[in-house]
Amino acid sequence: MNDDFNTAQAVSVLFEMAAELNRSPSPALAAQMRALGGLLGLLQRDPLEFLRGGPAGAEAHALDDAAIAEQIEARKAAKARRDYPEADRIREGLLQQGIVLEDGPAGTTWRRR
Repeated sequence: MNDDFNTAQAVSVLFEMAAELNRSPSPALAAQMRALGGLLGLLQRDPLEFLRGGPAGAEAHALDDAAIAEQIEARKAAKARRDYPEADRIREGLLQQGIVLEDGPAGTTWRRR
């Protein structure tokens, strides 16, 4: 282990590749970047799951995306019936499981806390 792996240089190469991909998308370059990132343990997760705060393995959460969507629909139906205590109960139940609901003009979105 006398040699340095030069991780800083490897990461800088990934940044250069990302800049090139932003200028001109290339599936081959994207695949190469993902493979090189994999050597460092980077770029292997689904971007949307990462941004939602999901784990490296979805089994770490009791609720998957479909179950969360089902709860959001149940809350929407409760609000339509003007059953606000039920809607609040659903929101609180999701929050206790680490799911934050955000209501907006386009509807309800969610993220993991």
